[in-house]
Amino acid sequence: MYNCLLVDDERLARAELKRLLSAHPECVIVAEAANASEALTCLTTQSIDLVFLDIQMPGITGLQLAQQIQASTQFIFCTAYNSFALNAFELNAVDYLLKPIAPERLAKALQKLRPTSNSAAAHYLAEQHGILLKFGDSQRVVKLSEISRFESIGNHAAVYTPYGKSFIHSSLSKIEQKLDPALFFKASRADIVRISAISQIEPAIAEGSLIAVLDDGQRVDVSRRQAQLLKQQFSAF
Repeated sequence: MYNCLLVDDERLARAELKRLLSAHPECVIVAEAANASEALTCLTTQSIDLVFLDIQMPGITGLQLAQQIQASTQFIFCTAYNSFALNAFELNAVDYLLKPIAPERLAKALQKLRPTSNSAAAHYLAEQHGILLKFGDSQRVVKLSEISRFESIGNHAAVYTPYGKSFIHSSLSKIEQKLDPALFFKASRADIVRISAISQIEPAIAEGSLIAVLDDGQRVDVSRRQAQLLKQQFSAF
């Protein structure tokens, strides 16, 4: 189940989204907001798992608001403009829906959601869980604790191990659902890294972004939205 917040300055747009979401009982609408200020109040006073977010709003835009949403809260942009898609995905949006929203597009977007923390905990793979990977002409069982990185490549994922790089036929979002966030960190839409494999954190050229340097020398871009959360991973006090 996902506690949902609808953020749109148009009441009719919120009403239409509520109608579409009525076909998805896993989405429970707990709050609505007509602007970013109201949305921030909801986010700080209620438990919100998923935000449906318009972009063009008076005052603070949806893109600016998204930068203030905690990384544990997922969000989907719902807008009449397609020109902000790149900015949206740089902020790790789950999806980018164009109004009027087609029911099938909404359903597809919801399939990309991570499980909420309460429902996912029992489904995380153990650190010693083995995965059968192919390296050249041979196959090897590799433990999760040996994997340093999962990288999205089309509809596959590259898996980086001490034995070389292998590939699995799975999306990064499906892989993320099985990984314990206490052990693995989603650096961006394209990368998940094992936290214990990170040896250094460096500033990136893009303002607010970081680079995670792994033990094996790999350099992984960390998006602006995830940068602060990564620093928190290594804060003890």
